[in-house]
Amino acid sequence: MSTYAALPKVELHLHAEGTLEPELAFTLARRNGVSLPFASEEELRAAYDFTDLQSFLDLYYATTAVLRTRRDFHDLLWAYLERSAAQGLRHVEVFFDPQAHTSRGVAFTDVVDGLHDALTRAGTELGITGGLILCFLRDRPVDEAARTLEEARTRLDVLLGVGLDSAEVGFPPGPFAGVFARAAELGLRRVAHAGEEAPASSVAEALDALGVERVDHGVRCLDDPDLVARLVREEVPLTVCPLSNLRLRVVQDLAEHPLPAMLAAGLKVSLHSDDPAYFGGYVGDTFDAVAAAQGLDDATAALLARNAVDGSFASPQRKADLRGEIEDWLAARR
Repeated sequence: MSTYAALPKVELHLHAEGTLEPELAFTLARRNGVSLPFASEEELRAAYDFTDLQSFLDLYYATTAVLRTRRDFHDLLWAYLERSAAQGLRHVEVFFDPQAHTSRGVAFTDVVDGLHDALTRAGTELGITGGLILCFLRDRPVDEAARTLEEARTRLDVLLGVGLDSAEVGFPPGPFAGVFARAAELGLRRVAHAGEEAPASSVAEALDALGVERVDHGVRCLDDPDLVARLVREEVPLTVCPLSNLRLRVVQDLAEHPLPAMLAAGLKVSLHSDDPAYFGGYVGDTFDAVAAAQGLDDATAALLARNAVDGSFASPQRKADLRGEIEDWLAARR
């Protein structure tokens, strides 16, 4: 039983494609007549031993080949939602990478509508709220991102915002400034991955060039005291993923993760699972792993949960309700 299963949680850094467990990957492969380069589920899971972000991405994009239909995308996200509901999930803002699918001939609408179907169902059956954040692949051409955004105009009613993800080193945020400006004109919120493998300057560039409201990862910000002061002053949320950082060798040991230093600096840090099927833990597992490695106490766990609520794009009323649930949990633990 998870120590923090009952703590109400919000996930702000969660890739839909990163929830693809080997069992579902093989189920979808059989359904769609797709051949995976692995003989079994066990062989595929054994391949989840990464040396860096790129080695992970190579496998990540290979397995997404099984996702072909609206039903597939529903089943993918629904499996995550059911599993995470048991670990305290109340609200989730889901990243997805349409370019990884449209480049294979999958219809953009099938991707978005399938994911939206699962979120709608979760609201009814699980009491989980949320929305979708369309991410641009930073290692793909900027004009492709621009075309993807224009295609997304047909589904603005179900999109919360846009993000920037994929390989960080060698692909700075700046070139996507125009695309993010266009997204802002369309009323979409803006986030970006920065400061995971790339230096602290990438965080500043994401803020200045893209106008992001939230930084995904951001652990390298500690290398720049002036940037830390700015992030604290502007109350910029940082969606930190310790299990991801461990599995991708950003840190060598969870006990060495900079989370305590980030909290001590006054940064608005929250905990998330990133790509849980690949990194060994969902949102509740993440809290438990940090607690085991760093001695997380209830007050700090509640702070991290509140930070996620505050950093979310949920409605003011939903935020108030979630904060109330967290305070009730904390009171019951005393």
